[in-house]
Amino acid sequence: MTDLLAVEGLCAGYGEARVILNLDLKLGEGRSLAVLGRNGAGKTTLINSLIGVTTRHAGRIFFAGTNLAEMAPHRRARAGLGWVPQERNIFRSLSVEENLSAVSAPGAWTLERVYSLFPRLKERRRNGGGQLSGGEQQMLAIARALIRSPKLILLDEPFEGLAPVIVHDLIAVCRKLADEGQTIVLVEQNLAATLGLAHRAYLLSNGHIVHEGPASEIKADPEFLQKHLGV
Repeated sequence: MTDLLAVEGLCAGYGEARVILNLDLKLGEGRSLAVLGRNGAGKTTLINSLIGVTTRHAGRIFFAGTNLAEMAPHRRARAGLGWVPQERNIFRSLSVEENLSAVSAPGAWTLERVYSLFPRLKERRRNGGGQLSGGEQQMLAIARALIRSPKLILLDEPFEGLAPVIVHDLIAVCRKLADEGQTIVLVEQNLAATLGLAHRAYLLSNGHIVHEGPASEIKADPEFLQKHLGV
């Protein structure tokens, strides 16, 4: 299987502070990867480093055969990286449809396809981003990433702070994307959902990868989960 993403010897952080230390990671096209770890392990910093909003001190990031390490974030997005940050970053003053139209790019994901995945957004397409509930804003954040037809989508805590019914709906969306062959990197504290969605998982501790393996095996090992993640 071809590696869509290959990270080699990455050291990155914020300013002079190094949070990610000599990290190696690979992800095949059409596969889903869970990044696990306790709070402060470096999970969000890894996501931010892939999209290019941290300070890179060393290492290379190959995406579809191209080294992204020197690329600005907007060029990485054009290359096919989709990003859903914890903050969502929707345009609160624009309508749902304007949020989508403002960032859309030619590709497999059209406005109609996005609305078929998120019927609630179609119902609220004329409402402003600031008028949406937290769950609807998260749907919009994911939709904004998809409408650029990314080769890889980075999801940072997509279920955090949402009502269980919304989490259930978003898990179903992520599972549908994975089943359709969308390549995904997922950081999420909901381990049952995360490990149920992903093919493989990497465990981060103090900026290092300390374990990797099939997500199904990690999910089925309560001793491992308790030792490394406290659950």
